[in-house]
Amino acid sequence: MASFDNAQDKQSHIRNFCVIAHIDHGKSTLCDRLMEMTGTVARRDMQAQLLDSNPIERERGITIKLAPVRMRYEASMHDAYILNLIDTPGHVDFAYEVSRSLAACEGALLVVDAGQGVQAQTLANLRLARENNLTVIPIINKIDLPNARIAETLESLELLGFTKEEVLQISAKTGENVGKVLDAIVERIPEPQGVPGEPLRALVFSSQYDIHKGVVVFVRVVDGSIQWQPDISLRFMASGAEVTPIEVGYFAPKMVHSAGLLCGEVGYIATGLKDIRVAKVGDTITEARSSITPLAGYEEPKPMVFLGLFPINSDEITQAREAMERLRLSDSAFSFRPISSLALGNGFHCGFLGLLHAEIVQERLSREFGLNMLATAPNVEYRIKLKDAGNKSIKVIQSASEFPDPSVIAEAMEPMMSVTIFSPSKYIGAIMQLVQEKRGEQTNMTYVADQVELEYLLPLSEMIVDFFDRLKSVTEGYATLDYTFFDFQAAEVVKVDVLVNKDRVDAFSFLTVSANAQKRSRELVERLAAAIPRSQFEIPIQTAIGGTVIARADVKGFRKDVTKKLYGGDRTRKDKLLDKQKKGKAKMKRIGRVDIPQDAFFTVLKRD
Repeated sequence: MASFDNAQDKQSHIRNFCVIAHIDHGKSTLCDRLMEMTGTVARRDMQAQLLDSNPIERERGITIKLAPVRMRYEASMHDAYILNLIDTPGHVDFAYEVSRSLAACEGALLVVDAGQGVQAQTLANLRLARENNLTVIPIINKIDLPNARIAETLESLELLGFTKEEVLQISAKTGENVGKVLDAIVERIPEPQGVPGEPLRALVFSSQYDIHKGVVVFVRVVDGSIQWQPDISLRFMASGAEVTPIEVGYFAPKMVHSAGLLCGEVGYIATGLKDIRVAKVGDTITEARSSITPLAGYEEPKPMVFLGLFPINSDEITQAREAMERLRLSDSAFSFRPISSLALGNGFHCGFLGLLHAEIVQERLSREFGLNMLATAPNVEYRIKLKDAGNKSIKVIQSASEFPDPSVIAEAMEPMMSVTIFSPSKYIGAIMQLVQEKRGEQTNMTYVADQVELEYLLPLSEMIVDFFDRLKSVTEGYATLDYTFFDFQAAEVVKVDVLVNKDRVDAFSFLTVSANAQKRSRELVERLAAAIPRSQFEIPIQTAIGGTVIARADVKGFRKDVTKKLYGGDRTRKDKLLDKQKKGKAKMKRIGRVDIPQDAFFTVLKRD
């Protein structure tokens, strides 16, 4: 039944830990070095970012999805340990993956770049680890760099509650002192506390879809054990689904079939299921006939940013639907539903965790399925209280097309984010000015050495346009950002329609607060006027709230030379032709329809 035949590979010799850090602080490099030093991967097979299996992860130099791996570490000649490592993403859009990793561990390695020091997500991840009662091992990485500020970084970690003796100083790139990390994992991180003799309880902390094995769930065995047999029957407690697993095993880092998983171990169960929604993350797996209390689990990730995706070639709508279904099998945070637009045809309304998540999905659609999709401007989810015979019912909307008539709205509410900005203190003034412009409200300010931690409540709609880029600009690239959902707050939300030659173009409509409506409208009509080619008649481009026009730009018509073929004769002949042309242009203004070229949609929607 044991996954290992060595008698020492028992619960007391298991260590489950994750690696957490701000983006680009060397987390994935440290994971590579640990695998190399434990012999998990042969030196000849080593490559940078080994746990980042997706090509997009490698190219962008980021981790998108958590990745577990089992390592065997010989602490001494007679003492072998099983180290279950879970690599986690660093970008804030994928923070939900970090929270899931923590639930499967007893300890965490907190990696801090010696050159950059403590950053926003360093603090956010540390808070999460402490909330989950994990043993945290602080590590200063990149000590080999010329710009390493070891003393200042050490001081910052002391202010966060660590002692100098606790902090390890390493270079994951060269391998300097990485052996001390392995020893610290064994010595400081506690063993799993499950009960081997109890009925099986395994926590599902991630999942993926395999074309041959169906839904593969990543599990941490909390109590009991799994002994794989051809007729074994397991049950997902939340969905009630019963499965006979195809395979049970662990990651090294590829999937390795084993005889089972012991109490405290981390591994996978290949279910053979074709629908990943049956195997929910956070669910508890037990034996089919067992009656136990399920584990606490955690909330599923909730999409925060929404946009429309439309195939540029309308014939690819079926292929696009199948591609999105396959993507959803491996990415439970991605959601979609079919929609139709008068201007763009059939497409999909998609939900994402953030703009980076949206970019990754669009890139995967292009690379993996050969689909080029046109994306509309991003929106957030609003909640509308309706006037309903004295009772105020709530309508959830995620696009401008769903916005109800203003006469039935009692109150509109927008999502607010709890935002943490970490920056050198000299940029405080510039940050405050930017956040004030974005309708933010300061809630706290704390100094950490020569850095400052600023906390704000900020509307999500203000963050998804250009907030991060402008924050980097005003702080010369030094500020870092972390955010989580806070609550919905009342706001004056309006729907802005876009009219081209007095016809509404639904693809360009957007939601915004009334204070920003005119500015955004002016920018949009000017871009659209520049993108639409000139015609023989003038084309007005307007934005309107209800029946009130708030911005306008015109595409000037060019005049056809109707007298070009006249070489002489009476002046009245020319006047008649010019008068006829004038009447024809007036007719086209009234009934003519404007063909908006595809690149105009790209120009406007991609930049809005």
